[in-house]
Amino acid sequence: MADFSYSQLSLKEFHDDGYSVRALRLEDILDIKQWRNEQMAVLRQKTVLTDEDQRRYYRQVIAPSFEQEYPGLMLFSYFLEGRLIGYGGLTNLDWDHRRAEISYLVETARSHEKDAGRYEEDFSHFLRLMKRIAFEELALNRLFTETFDIRPLHVSILEKNGFKPEGRLNQHVRLNGSYLDSLVHGCLKEFEHVEG
Repeated sequence: MADFSYSQLSLKEFHDDGYSVRALRLEDILDIKQWRNEQMAVLRQKTVLTDEDQRRYYRQVIAPSFEQEYPGLMLFSYFLEGRLIGYGGLTNLDWDHRRAEISYLVETARSHEKDAGRYEEDFSHFLRLMKRIAFEELALNRLFTETFDIRPLHVSILEKNGFKPEGRLNQHVRLNGSYLDSLVHGCLKEFEHVEG
């Protein structure tokens, strides 16, 4: 399979204590499809994805992003000791304003709050890798997230990793017939150097 990478980055793979990310691989998209379908309740995904949906998305959105000077997103396969455990990256990239939204999803077996320690370790390493790429490699100024207010563990990990609460979007999403709030968190490059 072709080994793609983003031209804006100095390395093909970034490492953090056994964890690593590299540009999203075609061979990983069907695993990701399964995890997305299993975890739709925490995603902005409205319908169950098919294999063809995933292949089309990779062909039409992901593959072209590797060659764009200013891609709108940079997605990565996420590994622990060389084994795929998730994916995510920088979405809604705004190069003029130097900001991006963090996207993150791990395999369903690793996402359950009953194993909070493992989830915290996985997510914390991913956030460190994304901050390194965003602030050191891409010279972005700001990262932000939106989290449904049904994920207290996820929110606490964001805050432990330097993401500050910035606001609550009241009844912002509808899930299973109920309205949920969304929580917005942000992390600025200038504070990362002081606090990080």
